[in-house]
Amino acid sequence: METIRKSITFTEQQDKWIKLRIKNGDFTNDSEYIRDLVRKDQSENMKLLELKNAIDEGLQSGKSNLKIRDIMQQVHNREL
Repeated sequence: METIRKSITFTEQQDKWIKLRIKNGDFTNDSEYIRDLVRKDQSENMKLLELKNAIDEGLQSGKSNLKIRDIMQQVHNREL
């Protein structure tokens, strides 16, 4: 995978936080920490997109004739 070099600026407080995370052994360097943040952001955005798609699908499916307890029972049965 090709890498691209970027230059970013942090406040002194942010820099201290990054250095603390590295000192604690959570990450080996600044780049590893930033890449981890980007991966987490990508993952969260994918989850939100999936949720939005599920909501859209539900809205487009129309009104159900089932009662709430029947829907809950169907969900419960799927989990077993």
